[in-house]
Amino acid sequence: MSLEQTLVLIKPDGLQRGLIGKILERFEQRGLKIVGIKMVQAKKDQAKEHYGEEIAERHGQHVLDYLVNFLTSTPVIAIVIQGSSAIATVRKIVGSTYPGDADLGTIRGDFNHTSKAYAKANDQGHNLIHASENEEAAKKELALWFSIDEIHDYKLSHEDHVF
Repeated sequence: MSLEQTLVLIKPDGLQRGLIGKILERFEQRGLKIVGIKMVQAKKDQAKEHYGEEIAERHGQHVLDYLVNFLTSTPVIAIVIQGSSAIATVRKIVGSTYPGDADLGTIRGDFNHTSKAYAKANDQGHNLIHASENEEAAKKELALWFSIDEIHDYKLSHEDHVF
């Protein structure tokens, strides 16, 4: 069985609302392992590389500028999560990109406090958390946010029974 690693960022709104522990708990409850975690003040060039120019091409430069400014407005919590099918599992736990569309039981569905209409009307794409979309994105994002020596290997007590 192969284990995947994926990146999760708890964005400024998740940090400011005091949701770090509740968010981390969701991943750990599913048996996923946190193998890297840090609080970091993102730089504008790092945030721009994280989102990529595709955002500007698809949604306009103003959207990319907003996202970069938001991601760099306060520190974020960067997390490396590891597990079997970690990328898909994390995305299910996180929920739809648009919090108003996210199912109850997901992080965005349970902790969202703005609608898609409000977000669009006010140019506020607050959705608490980022999770890598696929394996290619995860590799790129992990390299952007973490060095090799910041990712650790250890055994959880239940791993002998699961893996």
